[in-house]
Amino acid sequence: MNYLLNLNSTDVIFFITAGIILIGLLFGFILYYILSYRHKQKDYLLLQSQKTEIEQQQITLEKTLTNLKATQAQLIQSEKMASLGELTAGIAHEIQNPLNFVNNFSEVNKELLLEMKGEIAKGNLEDAREIADDVIANQEKINHHGKRADAIVKGMLQHSRTSTGQKEPVAINALCDEYLKLSYHGIRAKDKSFNAFFETHLDESIGKINIQPQEMGRVVLNLINNAFFAVSEKKKIMPDDYKPTVIISTKKINENTLLIVVEDNGSGIPTKVIDKIFQPFFTTKPTGQGTGLGLSLSYDIIKAHSGELSVTSEEGVGSVFTVSLPC
Repeated sequence: MNYLLNLNSTDVIFFITAGIILIGLLFGFILYYILSYRHKQKDYLLLQSQKTEIEQQQITLEKTLTNLKATQAQLIQSEKMASLGELTAGIAHEIQNPLNFVNNFSEVNKELLLEMKGEIAKGNLEDAREIADDVIANQEKINHHGKRADAIVKGMLQHSRTSTGQKEPVAINALCDEYLKLSYHGIRAKDKSFNAFFETHLDESIGKINIQPQEMGRVVLNLINNAFFAVSEKKKIMPDDYKPTVIISTKKINENTLLIVVEDNGSGIPTKVIDKIFQPFFTTKPTGQGTGLGLSLSYDIIKAHSGELSVTSEEGVGSVFTVSLPC
């Protein structure tokens, strides 16, 4: 107390100033804490709002993704069904030929048997024997063409049944030849005005290779269908001397690799889009004539077989699709 009484005015001013400063610092600290708390609270509320918005966006994106997957599955199924429809039309045409033979020879045999019955009644046994020989020959032809139709049905059922994912030895040349004819006749069944030339250059040294026949059949069918479509479109705008042609070739280039090549002299693929043709949903066909999934699915199937699918094309000249497979 005596010490405080002995303070001069300078000391008093110092202590007062120091007190004011301390109070100011304390008030500033309290104010900073309050403002900081409010700012943090505002940031927290903002973060919560953003979190809620992100969660809502995530839910919306998940719904969109689910819808897109469902749509993609439907489009893939539509693509497969379209291929199946073309395949079925081709099979129907292939089966029709042997069935026509069966029906025709059956009608002929009926007439021959009636004729033979008449010759027997007349006692002309030698003539009856000759007619019987003709009936037997016709019956052998009926049996031959019946087996041919049976082989077509069994072969196509094998190629078109649901894939098990298991590879099996398949005569790749026979598969390419079958699907070339089936593709052509399938398109002809839908458009009677369609005409094109087609050729096969098949390497007989290949034999059988281990593949999934149903999946590889889809690839070959899709590539050939696209080739026929390309030459058909070009035919609509070209002079009468244009010869639409599709060629499928197989070639064993070494002990471990073979090629399947589908070539056409159609309109070709524009350079600016050739890098996009294997992308899902991309198509150069007019609206309503393609889903843009055929080549994408084919690309994935070939990749699953540890192979490669590539294309070279010149606009106005044609395209060449090459499948490289291990063998």
